[in-house]
Amino acid sequence: MGHYAVNLEQPAGSRQPSSRVLAITSGKGGVGKTNIAANLALCLASSRKRVLLLDADISLGNLDLVMNIRSRYNISHVIDGQKRIEDIIQTGPEGLRIICGASGLDRLADIDEHEQHRLLRHLAVLQDDTDIILIDTAAGISGSVVSFCLAADHVLVVTTPDPTAMTDAYGMIKVLVRKQYEGPISVVVNMARDTADGKSTYQRLADVTKRFLQTDLYYAGMLFKDEHLCTAVRARKPVVLAYPRSQISSAFAALAARVGGIECSKPAQGSFFRRVVGWFR
Repeated sequence: MGHYAVNLEQPAGSRQPSSRVLAITSGKGGVGKTNIAANLALCLASSRKRVLLLDADISLGNLDLVMNIRSRYNISHVIDGQKRIEDIIQTGPEGLRIICGASGLDRLADIDEHEQHRLLRHLAVLQDDTDIILIDTAAGISGSVVSFCLAADHVLVVTTPDPTAMTDAYGMIKVLVRKQYEGPISVVVNMARDTADGKSTYQRLADVTKRFLQTDLYYAGMLFKDEHLCTAVRARKPVVLAYPRSQISSAFAALAARVGGIECSKPAQGSFFRRVVGWFR
């Protein structure tokens, strides 16, 4: 059976990474992943954590639409030496730092050693000045998505009760387990009809993962269908800002508290950005 709570302690005497990295992913599109990433990041930032949100969809990134911000530059301009990392960061509400429109991340597979060192030098500054980095991956199980997840300290898989979404979420989990991902994998159930629907969706995924992959999935929470969220999306404003007193905003706050408290059982070694470049190569 899966767990509805998790307390994964750091080994005594181990060195904490400069920041923790949470990859938010899904097996398929249309499950609300980017909205969850944006609202979760804002909730974490409001708790006085230094948060960086990176849109890592190299082809269809839409974080800028959700946050209603524009960015002329992206990581490719840093790789090319045209811009510094500070030039491509947008500052959002609650001091949240955002890197939008991450086109150019596909170049990580091809950059030479000089470009790699330049990029890592810039990105290392961000990690040293950040408590939590949230990565909004693309949907699916492409090589770039898996690379970001494998380099992260914790993976949050988004699904809905829809059978195809659950099947694709399990597909992502299976890839991570077979590639020997060592961090915690949590599940958040979006668009649940009610509490029973959300918990049964999680439990079905947890049971099949335990049975066939011998791996525990952790329960991050559930989000109900909510008209406030639909209205906020149309207004291009995160729901936790548009309707802070709504039920869905309270659910995001609870999700942030749970995810923000999860520690890795085996801390990843070295910089996240060095690890992710390594996975791409």
